[in-house]
Amino acid sequence: MLGRLALILLVFTLLGVLGAPWLVTIIAPGFVEHADKYAATVDALRFTFPYLFFVSLVAMAGGILNTRGRFAVPAVTPVFLNLCLIGAVIWAVPFASNKALTLGVGVLVAGVVQLGFQLPFLAFEKRLPFPKLKAGKDSQAVAAEGVGRVFTLMLPALFGVSVAQINLLINTILASFLVTGSVSWLYYSDRLMEFPVGVFGIALATVILPKLSKQVAENAIKEYRETIDWALRLVLLVVFPAAVALVALAYPLMVTLFQYGKFSVEDARMASQSLVAFSPGLIGFVLVKVLAPAFYARKDTKTPVRAGVVAMIVNGLCAATLTLAVPLGHVGLAAATSISGLVNAGLLYRYLVRDSGYSSGPDMGVFAVKTAAAAIVMGVVLWFGVPEPQSWVAASVTGRLWQLVMWVPAGTVVYFVCLYVVGLNPHRLFQRQT
Repeated sequence: MLGRLALILLVFTLLGVLGAPWLVTIIAPGFVEHADKYAATVDALRFTFPYLFFVSLVAMAGGILNTRGRFAVPAVTPVFLNLCLIGAVIWAVPFASNKALTLGVGVLVAGVVQLGFQLPFLAFEKRLPFPKLKAGKDSQAVAAEGVGRVFTLMLPALFGVSVAQINLLINTILASFLVTGSVSWLYYSDRLMEFPVGVFGIALATVILPKLSKQVAENAIKEYRETIDWALRLVLLVVFPAAVALVALAYPLMVTLFQYGKFSVEDARMASQSLVAFSPGLIGFVLVKVLAPAFYARKDTKTPVRAGVVAMIVNGLCAATLTLAVPLGHVGLAAATSISGLVNAGLLYRYLVRDSGYSSGPDMGVFAVKTAAAAIVMGVVLWFGVPEPQSWVAASVTGRLWQLVMWVPAGTVVYFVCLYVVGLNPHRLFQRQT
């Protein structure tokens, strides 16, 4: 697998580096008319594209470690990308004539560091693979069957888990034709929306996939359904308040985290609007991360593709409608992404019930209503309690951070108090699968 995957990635990377000008033209056609912006994007892409080679091998290494029950190392590995980018910004960018290119080099270095970080742990587990294109004669048939099976399952799965990213790519293309700044507003708001997806959604999906796969292999259907039920409840418990908080704190978050230097007050306002539009989709995006493994554990990688195709069509229609017929600009593109994510999650849940016989627990509807109600109460408290936008702009960096540090825990306390008031005991849900 390592040999075949590395060869494919190498060819793909070379094509990406050599074809960078054409890729930029396709992904951001609106940049073509702006020579400086276009050239900077091409330069950065030529150094960031090889990151895909390393991070894909990192993903394979992480998959091996996950099957051995080691989740901490793959979970920590992405931190090195942030550290390398921060290091590049502090120590290299200020002295560079081409800042975009310098950041691109930082991304490439991060890929090497991430892969190097995981190799010793693979060696410790005695699972460090060495790349081969052909297996030995004794194991050639078995290896060929195994590799072929993995690639057969992987190809549709690639699409199934990438619908949100593909939709964002489509919307980026459309945003490149809108007013200058639209691509950046979508990017910054998407980063904040993706934060809970990465911290919680991907982590939960990573943990339950080996568990679901083992239960399917052992024909433990009851346990398989219970694991899905537990994961869905945990998603609702965490994601409902996260989505509501992103709406209530959209502007304070943008001002506190990004409104410095060339990121103006207007940029913060526009990015906060798209963050509000992204927030409902957070529920769908995290649900997809949990529902898709339920299919992959049964070696069904085609059903998520069918749901993804429908979601992409919905995204395209909504994006065109909301940006053209209803001129909402970049906010319409964010709303289209959210609608698409909810549709994708809804279809996956419907197919799961139809194909696997899964049915949620009898009180799932009541659980969803109670968590949503508690989240709404929290949102109302934040909406009316958080200071006016002007005070955030006028405040110092320390003042902004202090306000967030105060209001985020306050909202969390309100939410959990409401949960206990309506009769839910969230601590039991966290303990259930430990």
